[in-house]
Amino acid sequence: MTEGTTSAAAEGADTLTRLEQEGEIAADYLEGLLDIADLDGDIDMDVEADRASVSIISDTGSRDLQKLVGRDGEVLEALQELTRLAVHRETGDRSRLMLDIAGYRAKKRSELSELGAKAAAEVKSTGEAVKLKPMTPFERKVVHDAVKAAGLRSESEGEEPQRFVVVLPA
Repeated sequence: MTEGTTSAAAEGADTLTRLEQEGEIAADYLEGLLDIADLDGDIDMDVEADRASVSIISDTGSRDLQKLVGRDGEVLEALQELTRLAVHRETGDRSRLMLDIAGYRAKKRSELSELGAKAAAEVKSTGEAVKLKPMTPFERKVVHDAVKAAGLRSESEGEEPQRFVVVLPA
């Protein structure tokens, strides 16, 4: 192994360790919130796409966790930001942690991937750009990824909270 390869491997291990630490801090913070709210839920931690990923799941299929998702994921977004702030307070580093509650984000990701693929198919057949409805940064990222996977490109336009994706012809 060369020195550069060893250095890259060590850097990768350091990144993984840092992301696992973010997940641990986030899990502790979220467990405290669940206790305060008297809600049942299990915490699952992982590292996906170079970011810590934490999920709150329920074995009982309890609708209580839906309170933490809120209408259109608004409460989930707020909890994610609070959790990122808790991680930042402990580590001093900005966190890109992703939070999912009761599978809401996983389901949303699947729906948005399908939307991006359909928009790409429409652009391919008509040759004209397609503008989608305003979305959150998370939603836009998923759509951009789906469009890219379909072999096209896309851009975000507008100002928050009315920022939207435009799928462009090749």
